[in-house]
Amino acid sequence: MTDIDDIPAPQGQLTLKLLASRQDTNLHGDIPGGWLVARMDQAAEVAAGREARGRTATVAIEAMDFLCPVRVGSMVNIFTRVSEIGHSSLKIDVEVWIRAPHERDPDELHKVTEARFVMVALDDNGRIRAVSQND
Repeated sequence: MTDIDDIPAPQGQLTLKLLASRQDTNLHGDIPGGWLVARMDQAAEVAAGREARGRTATVAIEAMDFLCPVRVGSMVNIFTRVSEIGHSSLKIDVEVWIRAPHERDPDELHKVTEARFVMVALDDNGRIRAVSQND
């Protein structure tokens, strides 16, 4: 991963895209950080599962900083990139970029946060297994 704001464009593949709606807000009308982390975890699981060809689980999340709030009506874009593959684990870089609800330029995105998720491949019984790498 790079330092925050090193590169002013999303890195990786668009994995999830969703609308931050009123039902997702906290008492102040903002989208809570926990909601965002849960969606980032989903995106990491999709990316890791694709690479591992099966079930995965999160075992760690490296530090994250929130750069700006996510408002109701924001389009949330979650990008993922596999940064490392081990014997049974994968490191997935996850970035969140939003398009504000009243943004005039549909291509204008603002970075909200990034983190590295460490995932482990699991078999059907929930035991750690080797990652099936693409040949």
